[in-house]
Amino acid sequence: GGGGGGDLQEMRARPLSERRGDMHGFCNPSDFQRSPYLSARGNIANIFRGSAEEGYKAYHADKYDEDKNPNGIINFGTSENKLCFDLMSKRLTQTDMNLMEPPLLQYPDWKGHMFLREEVARFLTHYCKAPAPLKAENVIVLNGCGSLFSALATVLCDPGEAVLIATPFYGGITQSVFLYGNVKLVYAYLDSKITGTSTRPFQLTVEKLEKALQDARAEGVPVRALILLNPQNPLGDIYSLSELRDYLEFAKRHELHVIVDEIYMLSVFDESATFHSVLGMDRLPDPQRTHVMWGISKDFAVSGIRFGTLYTENQDVANAVASLCYFHGVCGPVQHKVAQLLRDRDWINQVYLRANHARLKAAHTYVTNELKTLGVPFLNRSAGFFVWIDFRKYLRTGTFEEEMLLWRRFLDNKVLLSCGKAFECSEPGWFRIIFADKTHRLQLGMQRIRKVLEDREQEMLAEEKQQPCQSDQDGKADSTDEVVFVSHHQEPTCASSSNLGDLIGLLQQQMRSSDWLQKNTAEQFA
Repeated sequence: GGGGGGDLQEMRARPLSERRGDMHGFCNPSDFQRSPYLSARGNIANIFRGSAEEGYKAYHADKYDEDKNPNGIINFGTSENKLCFDLMSKRLTQTDMNLMEPPLLQYPDWKGHMFLREEVARFLTHYCKAPAPLKAENVIVLNGCGSLFSALATVLCDPGEAVLIATPFYGGITQSVFLYGNVKLVYAYLDSKITGTSTRPFQLTVEKLEKALQDARAEGVPVRALILLNPQNPLGDIYSLSELRDYLEFAKRHELHVIVDEIYMLSVFDESATFHSVLGMDRLPDPQRTHVMWGISKDFAVSGIRFGTLYTENQDVANAVASLCYFHGVCGPVQHKVAQLLRDRDWINQVYLRANHARLKAAHTYVTNELKTLGVPFLNRSAGFFVWIDFRKYLRTGTFEEEMLLWRRFLDNKVLLSCGKAFECSEPGWFRIIFADKTHRLQLGMQRIRKVLEDREQEMLAEEKQQPCQSDQDGKADSTDEVVFVSHHQEPTCASSSNLGDLIGLLQQQMRSSDWLQKNTAEQFA
């Protein structure tokens, strides 16, 4: 989903304290009724729940089904791999998966059963190409990477402190770091213009990180960590070794922890692209402040099995996170299944990864060919389940309100996409589409998208006839096989409308006025 609105200059000029993470931008403070049954924190949790709902509520009420509901909504919004159910269901129902021993039904070590942590260490050593064997004692296992973001934010930052992240990024992180930890995100805004040292659209550079960090510090917001997503969601970028080293050196200079989320590590589906894990580097600039996450939701197409893992050499961080694992444990029988899965290297390499990569590549090729036929620019990348698409030419004005209207048009035409606002994108008009789906749904979904865009084009032509003022080429981009080149693009202009960010600001004031934060400072806790 996504929406809200705002003038970019105005947004960037606003103090960070007012620019909290806007989860999906559906919420308007004026619509929000504070519940008398909930604390200020409870009210915030309640809003986060509501903010992501519009698209998913509609989808769950009207799901596409080939036989039962052929006119239902097709979900191109949720980042899931729906291409490998046959392979995974077969592997997970083999007899070696069904072991039941007393330890699996008893309380485990909260870091995870040692048999699983050893298997994870071996697995990551192999697939991350680690220069030396990784150690089981540095592995922690919990129920998904969302829990990990939450736990890490809580143990690395105090309430009101911040973590630095480049936008656009996977919006769920906002919720993960905020709901328990009350930790904010500070944004390094990337955009599609290729300027200065950048060679591709939305390129993350150390200059952009430095600027965001200095801006935050100038406003008195303490930044404790940097989050890197590699491969990046929603862009699909894979960082080179030299880029990774630059980012890690930047963090070391400023004594920032680095949380590296490599959840799409094995979903690089083109031989021409090479993924480099941080764990594969010869030497980490700051090993005590480098923490790497991975899970099976994406790479093994099982987002319903909640399993994530953290690798950190810092035992203080590991032990602090482990105390929170009490709330985020993985059940014993599932730990056994995951260990069996990760252990089966032959099946993974010969059967699963070959088939998965071929299917992802075919689906990606189908969707990108459709986009080329439509003349729609996009980022052509080889990792993840998504394509980052430039629909700016379909917006009358470059505003987030217009982006939201286009998003609703897609939903009305029974296809759910994610719009740029949901990823805190600074430019209105970018959308993310998930392509890791079966052919018949991709075909029908792309037909529905085509219809919306063709109707939109007709309307805009009709409007231009009525008021033939300027020929507007701004914001239209040419796509090549490699990247989108953006010519000259106007900054969006429009009056700012409220979003979830403002709302969190409002509720944080209430928290402060209700003395909750004062009563729960780190000093008090100590």
